[in-house]
Amino acid sequence: EFLQRYPAIIPDWHFDNRQVDLVAGGFDAAIGGGIELTPGVVARELARTHVIVAASPSYMATRAMPRHPGDLADFDGIVRRSATSGRLRSWTLRNQVGEQADAECRPKMIFDDPEAMAHAAMLGHGVAFLPMPHAARWLASGALVRLLPGWYADHGPISIYYSNKKLLPEKTRVFIDFVVAAFREQRLASKFDAR
Repeated sequence: EFLQRYPAIIPDWHFDNRQVDLVAGGFDAAIGGGIELTPGVVARELARTHVIVAASPSYMATRAMPRHPGDLADFDGIVRRSATSGRLRSWTLRNQVGEQADAECRPKMIFDDPEAMAHAAMLGHGVAFLPMPHAARWLASGALVRLLPGWYADHGPISIYYSNKKLLPEKTRVFIDFVVAAFREQRLASKFDAR
């Protein structure tokens, strides 16, 4: 839709799972989470991202469903390494009534990419803590099942980042406005929400 509306704009996309320096990297805008706000960079929140626990039906076929986050200690884990600290990510899950509990599995595989984690979970290698955008289609198709449906972790905001220059290029301004409007009008933030 954006390209139809603005055919003269040629996107030059870069995909990465690490911090980027918008200004030094020469980027007009970035969409993601956890990008450090350096001087001269603005962030507009698009959605809050929730993380859920999922596994394949084949992995769960011989196991009892966990009833509490503490029960996950008995499961093989497909875990993620933090790009910033290098440590394995740990999660505190919460439910609708405000209870919180730490959730950890026995690490079996370590990844730095949530899409790869989802595929490993679908192959039956264990339980994965997945951001909703990386889990939703697989949950809908039945390739993954959600464990602990009443529990989730807040993974922080997904934002669009851009320079706060007063003379922002028009192509960047229309892209930012388009993305913000699309999230609002198409209710895209709901795809990131696990509640």
